[in-house]
Amino acid sequence: MGAPDGVTVNTIQPHQAVKEYTCPGCDLTIAPGTFHLAVVPEEAPDLRRHWHHGCWHKELRRRFGAQASRR
Repeated sequence: MGAPDGVTVNTIQPHQAVKEYTCPGCDLTIAPGTFHLAVVPEEAPDLRRHWHHGCWHKELRRRFGAQASRR
């Protein structure tokens, strides 16, 4: 799974997902018990965002092109 420099991507397993979040990629809810990703900027960890898996990969392609999906 790709992650640009300066960003840490953590997988959140269903048993770990106990809160509801809004995905910044699609503005839809990530319900408790849903597998998703926590994307944490290393310079600003308080800006951590929770993304749907597919939305994060679309964001990588949007920002960095096809090369991002191969990282």
